[in-house]
Amino acid sequence: MKYLIVGLGNIGAEYEHTRHNIGFDIADTFVAKHGATYKSERLADVAEVKWKGRTLIVIKPTTYMNLSGKAVKYWMDKEKVPLENIFVLVDDLALPVEVLRIRPGGSDAGQNGLKNIQELLGTNQYPRLRFGIGNNYPKGRQVDFVLGKWPKDEMVIVQWKLEKCVEIIEGFVSIGLERTMNKYNNLKYSPGS
Repeated sequence: MKYLIVGLGNIGAEYEHTRHNIGFDIADTFVAKHGATYKSERLADVAEVKWKGRTLIVIKPTTYMNLSGKAVKYWMDKEKVPLENIFVLVDDLALPVEVLRIRPGGSDAGQNGLKNIQELLGTNQYPRLRFGIGNNYPKGRQVDFVLGKWPKDEMVIVQWKLEKCVEIIEGFVSIGLERTMNKYNNLKYSPGS
């Protein structure tokens, strides 16, 4: 069984560990836990994780966020991964910082990476993990907020959620989307959890 795990983000030092790059950070946390390493390949940095008889191709597109679909389509075709075995890791302004949401598909909600994936795959019905980044910014400052770093007081939540994201990816490939959604979609960070 093959899976394509796609962390969305932008390449370049100025984007590292920003809210918009949380997809890269989730992918990195997962790859590090499983002792894999990335190689620079066509359109993406790619790591291969073998786990419980499954092969997970983890990619971080090097196309910039708005063209993420090019990398997704290329690696999906190259590795012959069916649509339902793709899992896209993405930031979400509409969700509070304490929240993670797993979805089987749906709207791109204005997220340009998801928009491009949908255009190139011809469907919005592919699984994704939405990492809440909140929307605590002044009017007109959305770009600065999204491309900004996490404040110190949110880092404990972010770290906790990154660990949960690794469990969610493992759940997705071992017990399936439905059961993973049931287990994690109502999870919310609270101090001491």
